[in-house]
Amino acid sequence: MTRSDLVTRLAERFGQLTQRDAEFAVKTILDTMSEALAKGHRIEIRGFGSFSINRRPPRMGRNPRSGEQVLIPEKLVPHFKPGKALREGVDKVDTVTHAETSADHSDQPQKD
Repeated sequence: MTRSDLVTRLAERFGQLTQRDAEFAVKTILDTMSEALAKGHRIEIRGFGSFSINRRPPRMGRNPRSGEQVLIPEKLVPHFKPGKALREGVDKVDTVTHAETSADHSDQPQKD
């Protein structure tokens, strides 16, 4: 799902919202979340998951051309941890899809 897909679904689901209003709402939410992470805050959305910042310590790497060792500086990277409800929902969908796929192929002879 892309950002524009999200805007379209939001506008369809809430008839009182125009496409432009839905776009503004999505942009505002994402901008606010980005700003919070940039400030080092943690974002928790119950039932969905949490966003935080992980620190990658400095390390030694290699320049692929010369083979020379290079110091790679410390880096802060965003991290998402899905919540229990999201994990279970995704697993449930995957289990149902897998069961349907298996059932579709159960009438075919097994290959040895």
